[in-house]
Amino acid sequence: MDGTTQAREADPVSTPFDDGELYDVLFGEFRFDLDFYLELARKARGPVLEVACGTGRILIPCVRAGVDIDGLDLFPAMLGTLRRKAAALGFAPTLHRSDMRSFAVPRRYALVFCAFNGFVHCLTTEDQLQALRTWRGHLAPGGAVVFNVFYPGREFLSGPEGEPVLEGETRHPVTGLPVRIYDTRTFDRVAQVQHSCVEIQELDDQGRVATAHRSETDMRWTFKPEMELLLAASGFARWEICGDFDRRPLTRDNDQMIVFAWNDPPPAAASPR
Repeated sequence: MDGTTQAREADPVSTPFDDGELYDVLFGEFRFDLDFYLELARKARGPVLEVACGTGRILIPCVRAGVDIDGLDLFPAMLGTLRRKAAALGFAPTLHRSDMRSFAVPRRYALVFCAFNGFVHCLTTEDQLQALRTWRGHLAPGGAVVFNVFYPGREFLSGPEGEPVLEGETRHPVTGLPVRIYDTRTFDRVAQVQHSCVEIQELDDQGRVATAHRSETDMRWTFKPEMELLLAASGFARWEICGDFDRRPLTRDNDQMIVFAWNDPPPAAASPR
């Protein structure tokens, strides 16, 4: 079957994050990073904030584990699905609707984390700096920011362009029928931005496309030396960049990039002599 259905009249442009229920069908059961962030949250010596918390894939397991965790996301549909899922389990976590680059909440956190490539939606250097400065500004002394992004290796940069690629397939939890997601990518290699035209297809029991949901989104990739400059310019004095969730060094261009950055307290003033 072709990766895209025949074009119909143009719909208003939406993002993949404007339908929380459909997003959760596709990604709600992803577990590749869950144990990593759950363990960090459990060990945090104070409250935790998840930035770009989405539909609660990580936040809800943290709440169930007894973590004092708040969530923040820009998209009402994502937060609505999270609230519904949490309420079904008897929880009502504190959630903030705000931009990851410029939010202001009253708490200070031992851990601020942003999972599942959330940082890539900061599309300019200024966006990235604003986000990192905002996250750092919400840390308690000694607290840490942790996030992961894909590393822009050769396979990514030379991947298919302008043609639909099947990114995944799952079963709808209610109907049991297949749901597929296709991504048609184009690259601005100077601005380091990927533009994605996303099509999510819900199939019928004959394998035909019953409903197609189209959306668009952009993401920016970042190289390791660039990330180090961003962290320094954002006021972090100490960081570690790893190649996967086991914290091995980043040495391969198909690794994940896991970033740890600490809000170290200022050095104690020297005693007068």
